Amino acid sequence: MTLFERTASTYQQGAQTLPGAYYTDPQILDNEIERLFRRGWLCVGREDRVQEPGSYLLHERFGDTLMIVRGRDGQLRAFHNICRHRGTKICEASSGRFSGTIQCPYHAWTWSTDGQLVGAPHMQAVEGFRKADYPLLQLPLACWEGFIFVSHAEDPEPFAQAFAPLIGRLTRFGLPDLVRIDRKEYEVRANWKLIMQNYNECLHCPTIHPGLNQLLPYTSGANDLHAGPFLGGYMEITEGHESVTITGRRCGVTLGELSEQDQRRAYYYSFWPNMMLSLHPDYANWYTVWPITPERSLVICEWMVHPATLGSGYDPAGAVELWHMVNAEDWHICEMSHAGVSSRAYRPGPYSPRESIPAAWDREYLRALQHAH
Repeated sequence: MTLFERTASTYQQGAQTLPGAYYTDPQILDNEIERLFRRGWLCVGREDRVQEPGSYLLHERFGDTLMIVRGRDGQLRAFHNICRHRGTKICEASSGRFSGTIQCPYHAWTWSTDGQLVGAPHMQAVEGFRKADYPLLQLPLACWEGFIFVSHAEDPEPFAQAFAPLIGRLTRFGLPDLVRIDRKEYEVRANWKLIMQNYNECLHCPTIHPGLNQLLPYTSGANDLHAGPFLGGYMEITEGHESVTITGRRCGVTLGELSEQDQRRAYYYSFWPNMMLSLHPDYANWYTVWPITPERSLVICEWMVHPATLGSGYDPAGAVELWHMVNAEDWHICEMSHAGVSSRAYRPGPYSPRESIPAAWDREYLRALQHAH
C-alpha cells in the first residue's frame, strides 16, 4: 500500500495531521502541481487591473507565463505568453497596454487582442501556411466577484459548477467595485499546505496573535462552509472596536450593502486550492499561495477598499499595518512548523474540535489527489 493509500485510509475521519512526506517530498509537490494546480481554477488577479481595451497583466507560475488581455471587443482572455513562430516570450513587463496589436519582439509575428494571427513576415512564401492555424494558445478563463480565474486544463470542470457554493454568496460585499490600495509579496520557508492549514483555524491566535485576538476573540463566531473546496466562516468583532485594524477603528467606507450584523463581523474563507479571502466591514484582503519548492512558498497579499474611501479622510494604512504584522507572525510559526514536520521524529498528531476546518481542508486535499489519480 502506498503512502497516499495509507493516509487516505486512516484519514477518513479527519482526525490526524498529514505525514511528514507530504510537506517534504519533491515528488509529492510535482504531483500536486500537475494534478491539483494545473487541473483546477486558479486566481490570477483582479479585473480592475485590466479594465481598458488592450490592457494586460502577466501571471508567471510553474514555468508558464500567461497574458491576461482585455480584447478590443471588451472580452477578457488568457493566452500563453509564447510566440507561435519560434516559441519566444512575447511580453516582459508585468502589466501594461497593447497599443493595437500583440507583437513578438523577435520576428514581428503579430496578433489581434483576441488572439488571431494578423501578421507573419515572409510566411506567405511557405506552402500551405495559413494564419488561421496559428492563433495565440488560449486557456479557459472565468470571472467571479471581480476576481479572474484561469485553468491550465483543456477541459476543466465548468467554473459555474466548480464554484456553485460561492455564486451569489458574497454579492453583498460589492467585491467587483473594490480598488487595490496595497500589495505585498512574502517568501515563506514552509510548505504551501502549512500556510493554508494555518489560515483555516484561529486556535493559535491567543498565543501567536494576541493583538488580533483582542479584536477577534478566537472562540467567537461560527463556520458556515464546513466541507469541500470552500471553507470558513465569521468571527465577531469585540465590542468597543469598529473594525480589524491596528487601532480598532474604521479605515474606510462600508463595503457594499452590509447589514448591521455583517458590520460587526469579519469573514474568512479559503478557496481550493490556494486562495484565501478575508472580508471586513470596511476593507478586504486576499491571498494566493504558490509552492516554489517543498520547503519554500510565495504568498501574495492585496488589500482593497470601497473607491469612496479614497479621498474620504479615512486612512486604510491601519488595515495594512495590522495584517502585515499578523502575516509576519503567521509566516514565522509556519516556518517553525515546517522545521518540525521535516524531522524524522515527527509523527501525525490529532486535531482538536477547534481545528475542524484544517482537518476538512486536509480531507479535501486527499480527495482531490485521489480523484486526480
